[in-house]
Amino acid sequence: MRSTDPAVLWRLTRGTSTAHATILPGGTQTTLTWFFDGVMDRAENYESMDIALARADDIKGVLLRDGWRSQDDEG
Repeated sequence: MRSTDPAVLWRLTRGTSTAHATILPGGTQTTLTWFFDGVMDRAENYESMDIALARADDIKGVLLRDGWRSQDDEG
């Protein structure tokens, strides 16, 4: 795995629905995407990895407060 490879940051579920965020590092910008049930909902570009990761955490927090659960929490 290289530092420029895309990576899934988190996976969530709610009932039969799924959500996940993917980060795509780049030379001048980092792209954050998130998906619901395998369909891209949004993509955003950031000037730094730190900002993109903070945004991913914000999105995850909103979803968790809305009833989504981390797949890590499920047996």
